[in-house]
Amino acid sequence: MVVKIAPSILAANFTRLGEEVAAVEKAGADWLHLDVMDGHFVPNLSFGPPVIKALRSVTALPFDVHLMVTNPHDLLQQYVAAGADHITVHLEAATDTAATLKAIHAFGKKVGLSLRPTTPAAMLEKFLPLVDLILVMSVEPGFGGQEFQPQAIEKIKEIKRMVDAHAAHTPRPIDIVVDGGITPNTAPQVKKAGATVLVAGSSVFKQKNYQQAIKALRGAA
Repeated sequence: MVVKIAPSILAANFTRLGEEVAAVEKAGADWLHLDVMDGHFVPNLSFGPPVIKALRSVTALPFDVHLMVTNPHDLLQQYVAAGADHITVHLEAATDTAATLKAIHAFGKKVGLSLRPTTPAAMLEKFLPLVDLILVMSVEPGFGGQEFQPQAIEKIKEIKRMVDAHAAHTPRPIDIVVDGGITPNTAPQVKKAGATVLVAGSSVFKQKNYQQAIKALRGAA
């Protein structure tokens, strides 16, 4: 199976963001990962619907929107209107996780659920019927450029076992997305553990040749 690559624009040059997004699409990216931070759920701020809406006009890539915010349910409509294709919320943030996941589905978008590194994988299990993707954070969310946490490998394997067991009861595939410290060195371990999508910021946008960078991640994986 060929792994998908989702460059994270947190690592892009924001003075020429539209050009950066068009460049990674041309270079072979599968998705575009957009990290939304509110300065509350995580100790950083990034961008919101206006930036996503502006980028929607320059690329056909699926927009994989990761909401690192305290009240995601209240913001869903704004991100749908801005052009999100997938919306991922954190299990630790949503006051009613099931209701939020169902609301994303009702908007006709792919539904994602994410876990911080310290949150046990077992907490996902009851939500599997509601999701299209699981985002495993292999760094603490909130900042780009962090080093991969090796303990994430066992967590990915555990989630893969749960997803495979769930697949026996439903035909809907569930992507396992891994975000944080993904490089050509860590990608093989992550793919072997069960990841189907790799989110990479610096390993794409900080390289001179985006096409070669994406090929290195995909090939190494």
